[in-house]
Amino acid sequence: MLKKTVVALAAVLVASPAFAADKVTLMLNWYVYGEHAPFYYGKEKGFFKDQGIDLEIQEGRGSGTVTQVVAAKTVPFGYVDVPTMMRAAVKGAPVVAVGVALQTNPMSAMGFTDKNIKKPEDIKGKTVATTPGDSMSQIWPLFLKKTGLKESDFKTVSGDATTKLNAVINGQADLLLGYVMDQSMKIKDATGKDVYPIKFADYGVNLVSSGIITNSEYLKANQDLVKRFMAASVKSIEEASKHPKDAAQAILNANPKGGKIDTLTQGFELTIPLYKDPTGKSKQPLRVSDDNMKDTVDVMVEYGGLDAKAKTDFKTYYTDAYLPAATN
Repeated sequence: MLKKTVVALAAVLVASPAFAADKVTLMLNWYVYGEHAPFYYGKEKGFFKDQGIDLEIQEGRGSGTVTQVVAAKTVPFGYVDVPTMMRAAVKGAPVVAVGVALQTNPMSAMGFTDKNIKKPEDIKGKTVATTPGDSMSQIWPLFLKKTGLKESDFKTVSGDATTKLNAVINGQADLLLGYVMDQSMKIKDATGKDVYPIKFADYGVNLVSSGIITNSEYLKANQDLVKRFMAASVKSIEEASKHPKDAAQAILNANPKGGKIDTLTQGFELTIPLYKDPTGKSKQPLRVSDDNMKDTVDVMVEYGGLDAKAKTDFKTYYTDAYLPAATN
């Protein structure tokens, strides 16, 4: 009798539906490239599933647009340029960063390695391709100031993002302003040639970059879910950083047209050092220091079009409260 009861109970348990995972969408800042590898790796390895999350990853069309989408609650999470998000938040958009991934900025001036342009003074006499109004062109004057360069030291050609890339690829420009792990890989994919970046961060231009954002009201209503999402994101970055090629392959496993394995891997490998907190106060991914955020706000107010009131309100634009407890 007892045996029959146990068997019957087991049958009921097997037949019972499992707890449904929370369906969550993360919208990326742009078409997929190497920087995005941890999210695909975390989904593939089950890190989000382990937190009760059924993750969908969508490509975006720019940090400004994705910020608007998150502000409208169309998607719960966005992966965007945090300074871009702050421009919207200071104007009243209900968005907040719940983790800052890139704590060293990837902005750089880059050209083909065989042109031997490896330091700021090498830019003199060259042609630089820019996109007017984008984040890099706004910070470019600060880089020039830090390195003692003047606009008259080089020629500038302007165009949209595609035109800028083609200018370097076709030899109409020697360098372009771009992200070390993004545009450099696009150029290599198109030409097979290596690119050398002169990184803004190496010359005292300190500001954060990509991070995870959510809607402020959504955050208040879904605190446990946000904590679980951030725990999975931290683990995804930690584990992907140990296995960069596998992480890059996870992109292609989900999206076979997402790029080439070699440049996706190289792009992610170039991303990994940018996770490091330049203040040295935290070794946990996504946890940003107040000093780093304050430096970012100061730069953005002076050069990036951020309202001056952000200097006093800067702590309202981000929070570490939903990250796992730091182990260091």
